Amino acid sequence: MTSRTCLSVILAAGEGTRMKSALPKVLHPIARLPIVAHVAKAVHSAGGSDIALVVGRGADAVRDAVKSVVSNVTVHEQKERLGTAHAVLAARDAIARGYDDILVVFGDTPLIETAALDQARARLADGADVVVMGFRPANPAGYGRLVEKNGKLIAIREDKDASESEKKIGFCNGGLMALRGAGALQLLDKVTNANAKGEYYLTDVVEIGNAMGKSVVAIEIAVDSVIGINTRVELAEAEAIWQTRRRRAMMLAGVSIQAPETVFFAHDTLVEADVSLEPNIVFGQGVSIASGAVIHSFSYLEGARIGPKAEVGPFARLRPGADLAEKAKVGNFVEVKNAKIGMGAKVGHLTYLGDATVGAGTNIGAGTITCNYDGYNKALTEIGAGTFIGSNTSLVAPLSVGDNAYVASGSVITQNVPADALAFGRAHQVVKEGRAVELRARYAAQKNAKKAE
Repeated sequence: MTSRTCLSVILAAGEGTRMKSALPKVLHPIARLPIVAHVAKAVHSAGGSDIALVVGRGADAVRDAVKSVVSNVTVHEQKERLGTAHAVLAARDAIARGYDDILVVFGDTPLIETAALDQARARLADGADVVVMGFRPANPAGYGRLVEKNGKLIAIREDKDASESEKKIGFCNGGLMALRGAGALQLLDKVTNANAKGEYYLTDVVEIGNAMGKSVVAIEIAVDSVIGINTRVELAEAEAIWQTRRRRAMMLAGVSIQAPETVFFAHDTLVEADVSLEPNIVFGQGVSIASGAVIHSFSYLEGARIGPKAEVGPFARLRPGADLAEKAKVGNFVEVKNAKIGMGAKVGHLTYLGDATVGAGTNIGAGTITCNYDGYNKALTEIGAGTFIGSNTSLVAPLSVGDNAYVASGSVITQNVPADALAFGRAHQVVKEGRAVELRARYAAQKNAKKAE
């Protein structure tokens, strides 16, 4: 099949009014990727490297979402909404270029699996002219039934038009279709709008194809693959299905997840075998975790790279640019942004490291912060290897602390610290004997005066 050319027509011009959103329906995210981009990735994986994207509202944004995951995309505007066949014919120029296979999919079906598309293309390779992708829902009521005879698909009967015997059919139309490229336009051009709504229905190609003596068949695919998103309720349901699939795939690949239902992945999360994920972890985009690492509970990671046997959390936040080397540790209530933490370095708790480098084996005490922003510009803090930064230290960037240096607790460091040096940055302590008694009396009087008002 790899030698067969394929065009995937993605229908993404629907208004999506039931989403009740200013954002076009197909741009709502699942696993932090727009719905339509999930569809584009699936068809691309099935060999549909050329994509004809049929758009309506928000055309530029929809195009950009698809081009973020695949490159070979042509955009075709459906100016009027006159049915699914009319939408496909908006891509007439692309179809006319001549492909072996044409896949027709919807931009709001993000759970379509590559295996289903591969199956449809395989039937085209075996000689079919039209392949309809069907499914078997628990309750077929309301769905169009796929009426078969002698292994051929002879009709798609809408529920309201179905006879009593046809309503007993459990095999239903999923809407997705594959067409042999040669003759596809001939079929589509024969679709008319002679129906109550005056629309051009793609499903009519089934009876048209049979009348022309073409081979029309149906294949069964998973129910999840044809789920369309029309409301925010369905969006959340699809997210849950996607997450369940990804969690299962992760665990089968050797990742330990203690409470799978509480861990949420992004579409591009990369986790190697022998990583351990505790409950209640959320991944933003751009996270990779190397083997042997442990992510403790209630951590949020985005744009971060976690090295082998590193440890994160609990209650840690890793922001874009966080880069932990092997056996590095970022503990509870630590935030790291655009910072490299060296091999075996420890950032135990209650710390913010932004725009920084931390050398191997260094220990960062609780309450330490890098003061990296002056209100206009960011500056870098460089902390060497084997260094000890005492608790409650403020490192005012730009700043360099050398290897094996020692910074005393409670310091505000504004000048570079050489290697092997000891740095103090504290204000001079003053003690005034008995002054606490005077202060208490003054403050109590102020409080009582307020109460008397």
